[in-house]
Amino acid sequence: MAQIKIYGIRERLNPVKQKLSDTIHSCVVEAFQYPVDKRFHRFIPMERENFVYPQDRSDAYTIIEISIFEGRSVEAKKELIRLLFKRIEQQVGIKPNDVEITIFETPKHNWGIRGLPGDELQLSYRVNV
Repeated sequence: MAQIKIYGIRERLNPVKQKLSDTIHSCVVEAFQYPVDKRFHRFIPMERENFVYPQDRSDAYTIIEISIFEGRSVEAKKELIRLLFKRIEQQVGIKPNDVEITIFETPKHNWGIRGLPGDELQLSYRVNV
């Protein structure tokens, strides 16, 4: 499971939502061997006055928070981060200095999905990659 939240300034985030979603998803699929049909993205476009960030960032500054089941290797998580920086710059035009990524891992039993605790789900993909 991967739930992804993307924050940015409304005027900059809204025009690139689909391209950014496609780019992020391709990175998750590759790095985590994640099913192509599983996409859970939440865009949080913010008013400029509610999105405070350092002066060395531009108005394209984007925060990506990824919540996942525990189990991915350090190598897989680093690969995801590297892919995100590279592809977001290439495909969306947002420079790495304007992207921040945080991966939050929690045990499966801390998730509730389709009426069950996450550790009781039958998944169609591997988590331990």
